[in-house]
Amino acid sequence: MKETLEHIDTLVRLKDDNEYYGAFGRKFISNSDIGTLLKNPMQFRVPRPDTPVFAIGRYFHQLILEPEKAKEVTSLNVSSRNTKVYKEYLRETGKPMSLLDKEVEATQQLVDRMKMNYDFFDGIYKDGNRFEVPAVTKILGVDFKGKADIECDDCLIDLKTTADIYKFKYSAYSYNYDSQCYIYQVLFGKPLKFYVIDKNTLLMGIFTPSEEFVERGKDKVYRAIKVYERFFAKDAPDDVQDFFIEETL
Repeated sequence: MKETLEHIDTLVRLKDDNEYYGAFGRKFISNSDIGTLLKNPMQFRVPRPDTPVFAIGRYFHQLILEPEKAKEVTSLNVSSRNTKVYKEYLRETGKPMSLLDKEVEATQQLVDRMKMNYDFFDGIYKDGNRFEVPAVTKILGVDFKGKADIECDDCLIDLKTTADIYKFKYSAYSYNYDSQCYIYQVLFGKPLKFYVIDKNTLLMGIFTPSEEFVERGKDKVYRAIKVYERFFAKDAPDDVQDFFIEETL
């Protein structure tokens, strides 16, 4: 019973973005850590500053899934972040960055386009769907977390934007969406599919991962866990500062 209550408490805490991305959430590995562990483990769990790319992506999700949060987002009517007005605004407010009006308008256009399509709207807002659902589990004895954009009865939906929808099948591998599919399938016991919109052309697509795609993701996760156990587990045998790349040319 105690374990069940602890599990519930963990999920409640991870529902809060401050907890999910803060010190409590960093006790777990998430898909965003997979690339770091595989490419540069010295950056594992190093806090990352907020950036315009992250902020725009967050706003895109909030507009669709958490409109009450989107209403709190502010922006500046300036041409770029190099302007005097923008820099003075940051100094006066103490904020690390701000969205620009043109970025907010472009993001709203993406959301409007997605909502206008019946298949997308019905898939996202179908009765019974749940938004921003956290989950935790162990994979090979290591604690993992994830937060599904949309949990449906029979699948999960993840919302993505892309610079070229015709290259999404390739960028999906580069951005470790394959390992995301595997992790979320373990977390929720449901397959994950991607609802994607092109930021430039507004073309949209629904991408369903193949078994091969998920297996590639599983391989990435297993390799990342080996790196984690080598450098960061309780009884890790090696110091991450000794990490180096070794390849045959």
